[in-house]
This record gives sequence, C-alpha cells and structure tokens, in this order.
Amino acid sequence: MARRKEGAFIEIPLPNGKYSYGIILEKASFAFYNLYADNKVSDINIIQKNQVLFIISVYKYAISKNRWKIIGVLDIEPKLKILPMEFIQDHFDSNHFEIYNPNTGIMRLAVKAECIGLERAAVWEPEHVESRIIDYFEGRPNKWVESLKIKE
Repeated sequence: MARRKEGAFIEIPLPNGKYSYGIILEKASFAFYNLYADNKVSDINIIQKNQVLFIISVYKYAISKNRWKIIGVLDIEPKLKILPMEFIQDHFDSNHFEIYNPNTGIMRLAVKAECIGLERAAVWEPEHVESRIIDYFEGRPNKWVESLKIKE
C-alpha cells in the first residue's frame, strides 16, 4: 500500500487510455499539471515544467489503494507551498459566503465577488478528478466542476 508523501509525483492513468500527472501537496491537496499524454512520462523534471491546471483536495485512497502511482519525489516548488484559498457557500442561504484558508484552517466571511474564480472547499473522488482532466483537455464542461460552482 502506497503512502501519501508531499512532493511525490503521481501518474494518473485515465479511463480513455491517456495519462496525466500531479504532485502531492500539504494537507489533502494535489496539484494537477497541464499534461495529457498518449504514453507514460517517466521524467518528473519534465512533468514539473508544465503549468498547474488546478489544485484541489482528493481522498487519500487515490494513493493508498494504488489507483494513482507515485513515480518520483522532488522538493515542492515554492509557488506550490501556499495552497490557494477556497470558498464555502451556505447550502440554505446562497448569499452567505466564506473564504477558507487551507493553510491555516481559518474561515472568514466573504462576499460573492471574492469567491469568483476560487475552487469550492471540497474533497474530490479520484474518478471525478480523472473525469475533470479528460473533459478539460477534450474541451467540454465537466459535470463535477459545474456542480461545485457558485449557486445563484
């Protein structure tokens, strides 16, 4: 059984036969790279040179149950050491927002405008992440991303 290790690069075999890659960050966070390959990429230095598409939290079983394989470890780049803010929208009052800081665990009240462009505070299933990656590269909306957008 593999263990989460910060700075570990992961290979994500996608259901359509392609591969994508990410890196394990602090807390439950992962950064996913702008890389969609027909063949496996084994050089983590090449992977690291790609832009990060998004950073989200993912259930640890993606690694612990070997769904995603660790292929190497590097020090986390400084730009990835500070996790991005996330938003929370009250389920019962859609006008009530908070900003969540995953680095500190602190939440503060926010206005809707501050939340635009942020990820919703959530923990993703690995298969939903895979779906998101495929849809991004295939140029179509992803149902999981859409379901987590700010509600009117």
